[in-house]
Amino acid sequence: MQSSRNPPFRADHVGSLVRPQSVVDARDALKVGKIDKAALRAIEDEAIRTAVAKQEALGLHVVTDGEFRRGTYSDSFTTSGIAGVEVQMTEDEGWRKSDTHGHRTARRIPAVTGHLSWRGPQNAMDFATLKSFTTQTPKITLPGPAYIHYRAGRANIDKTAYPDLDKFWADLVIAYHHELKSLYDVGCRYVQIDETSLVKLGDPRAHELLKERGDDWKDLLTTYVDAVNAVVAGVPADMKVAIHVCRSQDPSWQADVSYDPIADAIFNRLNIGTYLLEYDNPRAGGFEPLRLLPKGKAVVMGLVASRNPRLETKDELMKRIEEASKYAPLEQLGIGPHCGFATSVSVRGGEAEELQWRKLGVIVETARAVWGEN
Repeated sequence: MQSSRNPPFRADHVGSLVRPQSVVDARDALKVGKIDKAALRAIEDEAIRTAVAKQEALGLHVVTDGEFRRGTYSDSFTTSGIAGVEVQMTEDEGWRKSDTHGHRTARRIPAVTGHLSWRGPQNAMDFATLKSFTTQTPKITLPGPAYIHYRAGRANIDKTAYPDLDKFWADLVIAYHHELKSLYDVGCRYVQIDETSLVKLGDPRAHELLKERGDDWKDLLTTYVDAVNAVVAGVPADMKVAIHVCRSQDPSWQADVSYDPIADAIFNRLNIGTYLLEYDNPRAGGFEPLRLLPKGKAVVMGLVASRNPRLETKDELMKRIEEASKYAPLEQLGIGPHCGFATSVSVRGGEAEELQWRKLGVIVETARAVWGEN
């Protein structure tokens, strides 16, 4: 790990924070025409400034804007920054129980309806604002490139535009390169890719779903790792990229499996130096996959449950870090929450907002106790 002032950090967090009620109310007011976009942005700015100050007061060296300007994590780029992608609902019914595939819902699909191209900067202005609010390291998150293909499948990728999927991946990677360059130009040096698809590939339920549509999970693992590698290949040397391998906060959906099936691929084939992995409950399995972590790479262990109201203690977190250090050197490890505190705008204010600050506080306290820095 590097120094506490540069990524990767001993204490990090995934990015999203609980939206303050002021932001939620302002979004609702915009929908009914009571305020305009400029007024909404002013309210968001004030909320972000306050959130940044709280992160700094806790001692965090990495800060985010809490994703206050987004509705969901994918809003930031995949469904807004790439022309040729159209959000569609592919199932009319809400919940449907399957004995073999777990629960399923009507799905929000990023269908590819034409040639993909970059729409222009989507996050640069937001990042520049965040950077102006802090003296620490600002981080921005982007959805991973596998999101479209995993959620859409070949059936929802236009065959006229893309008779060959190689061209689909090439155009998608180019769009990411443009977006990352626009962020770099406004001073961004720390980006987190949120990749929700990788760990799902290890779940037997996902294997069956993928097989039904003609995909083999092992082939997709290779394809998705190659896609992420192609994206980061266009990143300047002084821009650090981390990846959050997210299993979904919904326990009824896929990724009820450890990292074992994908560990070798993500640690040894993925050209990324920092991993934010979820380790907050038994669904994630044990720390054994960390034995495959090569020298020079770091794992921020998501030991703190972002949506569980129980506050973890420093002592129990230190014990779990000690257990993990049996499989990977302590100097290659850090600590954080398992996921964001609000992956959508539906999580809001009140007790959840107060609890997140207490949880981030115990993360910093634990990092200092274990490593002497955060």
